[in-house]
Amino acid sequence: MRKQFSMLLVIFVSSFIFISNAQSHCEIPCGIYDDEARMDLILEHASTIEKSMMQITELEKADNANQLVRWVNNKEEHATELQHIVTQYFMTQRIKFDSPDYDKKLAALHKMLVYSMKCKQTVDLANVEMLRQAADEFRQLYFK
Repeated sequence: MRKQFSMLLVIFVSSFIFISNAQSHCEIPCGIYDDEARMDLILEHASTIEKSMMQITELEKADNANQLVRWVNNKEEHATELQHIVTQYFMTQRIKFDSPDYDKKLAALHKMLVYSMKCKQTVDLANVEMLRQAADEFRQLYFK
């Protein structure tokens, strides 16, 4: 009985943790979309990545390992969240096979994924600029 209770408790806690960490938009589809808000989030993530890169560069000079690790983690998290919006929101749910400029939209989204990956790998601010350019390219195609 005690073993069953423990197992049930583990399942309950695990499912609660999983559910509380799920931050993605649904794929039911629910029909509730805010494309402009998602684009704003992408640009906000890019700004946070940029700030993180600048802080990392400064902290490397100051030999402050604790804060350095925190800013590296912050940069990683925001790049990952940006990639999630691109893949799970736009590529999976919003870009249809028969949409105008389908190939150009996919190329712009792919550029965002590549430059967000490069942002994870380096502190080169040029990657953030290329990320923003790809986001702007996609915005122009998507909202025309």
